Amino acid sequence: MKTWALEWRGADQAFTCAQDGCAEADLVLFFGARGILARPSAFETLRAACPSALIVGCTTGTIIAGDAIEDDGASAVAVKLERSQVRLASVEIAGKTSEAVGAELARMLTDASPAGGGRLAAVLIISDGLNVNGSALVGGLQAGVGAGVPIGGGLAADGAAFEKTLVAANGQPRENLVAAIGFYGDGLEARMGVAHGWERFGPPRRITKAAGAVLFEMDGKPALDLYEKYLGEEAAQLPASALLYPLLISNPADESDQVVRTILAVDHEARTMTFAGDMPEGWTAKLMRGAADSLTQGALDAADMVRAEAADASETLALLVSCVGRRLAMGQRTGDEVEAVSEVLGPAARRIGFYSYGEVVTPGVAGHCGLHNQTMTLMTLREAA
Repeated sequence: MKTWALEWRGADQAFTCAQDGCAEADLVLFFGARGILARPSAFETLRAACPSALIVGCTTGTIIAGDAIEDDGASAVAVKLERSQVRLASVEIAGKTSEAVGAELARMLTDASPAGGGRLAAVLIISDGLNVNGSALVGGLQAGVGAGVPIGGGLAADGAAFEKTLVAANGQPRENLVAAIGFYGDGLEARMGVAHGWERFGPPRRITKAAGAVLFEMDGKPALDLYEKYLGEEAAQLPASALLYPLLISNPADESDQVVRTILAVDHEARTMTFAGDMPEGWTAKLMRGAADSLTQGALDAADMVRAEAADASETLALLVSCVGRRLAMGQRTGDEVEAVSEVLGPAARRIGFYSYGEVVTPGVAGHCGLHNQTMTLMTLREAA
């Protein structure tokens, strides 16, 4: 595997690559502010630099490039695979359930592998961030590709605006689109990492009434009543204040099957809360809080899950997807978590990523939810020597 970084030059409104070989790339990943990606020149200059590559990316409020973050910027990485193959599938969301979209993507990726591509080794998914149920989307995709195929990626974002998200699938970025990249080859290794760093407090509660992402009751009581009790004066700032107090939900049948959920909206009259992913009835919920140091430790924990041995440090592509909520909660210290991950991964890993409306990591086993909120997730890809 070979990788190259492409630089966004605002003065020229163009991506450029000063390194030899970039034109040979098979794949380009790019992320940037909506104001940048909405300009035709962003995609057009990537196509000019990498004429044969599949080009996939999305909007975000904050990009991750190497060991740095930047608001209102853009970054791109070009990848040349030497012993593996890639294939792109994309589906319009309009008129379809999120689960059906995931299933359709799976069919496209599994119907036939690229010539000489071998097994489907991993999937990277980039989705519209405002018009999907991420849990259902990932569930439909996982069911179709098989529980043993790891999936990573995230939902496009628009910073704190929550107005419009765009996804590019080998064409100009647009709304209501989901893209999935299949990586094929027996020598391709995918590693997945996910951790949060939030600290639990208060007693565990049971989700006793919910419908999809809408939470009605915990322990038989209105969910919003319990939330307001713990937040005290900060409850007056809901849902914004909830970014600092997400919920950890756990499957009682398997405590390792747990995800973080953050609130998107509250209904004071109905006493309900709407979260960024499904809230399964019967699961356990526990309130959490955090500080920059603990969240940075969570990022370190995620990086440790994908750490390569020194003798095994061949060139690696590392996709980092963190949460817009973490960006807002950590403020000026957001860069700490990215620097921490970079130190663990080392110079052999080409790092790129974005702050999302939902992070996707499945461990490649059956029955585990793949959509996360308020977490640092990592997906690393490398070809065996």
